[in-house]
Amino acid sequence: MDQPHSVYIALGSNKGDRLKHLQDAVDLIFKNIGKINIIARVYNTPAIGFDPNSMAEDFLNTCVFIETQYAAEEVMLRLLAIETALGRTRHSSTGYESRTIDLDVIFYDDAVITSELITTPHPHMHKRKFVLQPLNDIASKMVHPTFNMTVAELLESTTDDSPIEPVNIWLKNPMKQYDFGAYNYIAIEGNIGAGKTSLAHQISNEFNAKLILERFADNPFLPKFYEEPQRYAFTLEMSFLADRYQQISDDLSQLDLFKDFMVSDYDIYKSLIFSKITLPEDEFRLYRKLFYLMYKDIAKPDLYVYLYQNTERLQANIKKRGRDYEQNIENNYLEKINAGYLEFLKNQTELNVKIIDISDRDFVENREDYLWVLGEICTPAEVL
Repeated sequence: MDQPHSVYIALGSNKGDRLKHLQDAVDLIFKNIGKINIIARVYNTPAIGFDPNSMAEDFLNTCVFIETQYAAEEVMLRLLAIETALGRTRHSSTGYESRTIDLDVIFYDDAVITSELITTPHPHMHKRKFVLQPLNDIASKMVHPTFNMTVAELLESTTDDSPIEPVNIWLKNPMKQYDFGAYNYIAIEGNIGAGKTSLAHQISNEFNAKLILERFADNPFLPKFYEEPQRYAFTLEMSFLADRYQQISDDLSQLDLFKDFMVSDYDIYKSLIFSKITLPEDEFRLYRKLFYLMYKDIAKPDLYVYLYQNTERLQANIKKRGRDYEQNIENNYLEKINAGYLEFLKNQTELNVKIIDISDRDFVENREDYLWVLGEICTPAEVL
């Protein structure tokens, strides 16, 4: 997956339940745009620039640092949609208006962007203490790409001397509702094209997990197997067996003190599932003996997630990712793999298993679907 973009967003409200509007905005940013990394503390500031006769209430202001896969203009479109959802109506008339919520992109990476929809860095940020103070809380060393000054330096040199008062109430990070603390090692499994690698990447990026990916792309027998399955089945399965054993042994033995847990896009038992489908009975019996000899001391995942995807969606995903050697995979083969996994999991007593049906979900393109999958993973496991 592409590296996420770093975005700093200023939030303000001076109408209605100001704190609730800020919290609702943070929740919707997380739901619709991306991961909330840091939330600054909240500050009370006067309504600067308003007509003195308008009796405008003070603002509550804060900033958030998020990571997102969306382009800058898409981020801005989604922020405008959040403003609308929270009751803000923008008018074309001149002058400042009280608003339930005001959302502005301050930085988008270190890019300089000028368009009809968005300008970054925000052209007035250096003049606004109510932006600079909360931004300084979370990004004091961030360098303005045009002024070549840090946020801390901009705050120190701003001509805005308006009063700003910290509020002793902190906004909640919606990330906290997804608790992986019960797991040291999660394995994401599924059929070819189910999206297990994409989901493992997303969880790793958002929840500080060590990522373990299967090195299938380096297997020279895989393209040959798809062309001549009977000839290369045993060779392929044995090469996978050796490679998975070497990789999982290395990865599980290397403790990473800077990661909270491990997430992989495969589990060692997939070797038994695929080999039972691809090998004749006598070869499978031999293979199974070798498997248990090699893997008897390998650590098992604390949680085994199986992503169930129907055959039509699997084929669409396979076509979309465009690996030449996968383009001729038949429906019957995919259905056998699904059946093999489900049979294995129904009879499994050693693993903590969650089967998640994602046939009507697209967690790669739709963040709401991704959060739904996270919710399914983080809920208490059901007894099969």
